[in-house]
Amino acid sequence: MNFTGILIGMISFLIIGLFHPIVIWAEYYFSKKIWPAFAGVGLLCLLPSLLSQNAYLSCAFAVISASSFWSIKELFEQEQRVLKGWFPKNPKRTYQVSHSSEKNVNSDLS
Repeated sequence: MNFTGILIGMISFLIIGLFHPIVIWAEYYFSKKIWPAFAGVGLLCLLPSLLSQNAYLSCAFAVISASSFWSIKELFEQEQRVLKGWFPKNPKRTYQVSHSSEKNVNSDLS
């Protein structure tokens, strides 16, 4: 029996699952302005993914890289979720409400 696919799937599931709370935490403490850090991690993980001879390591680095890039999009969406009241605001930070997000927030309240 070949368990390679199942193990790679489990590794992927765990990495992607870890990125969800990381995005929430990063947006709360640093705002969406932290996105370059996610881009840097994504770029840094591409190289070991390409160079690793081990399939598990290569896949793990590739999933970390892809998750980092996807997290950039999620940071911006997380800010919108905070403005809608779905997640708590950081009381030490002021939030800029743009006209488009203000419209979305108000339309959700009706």
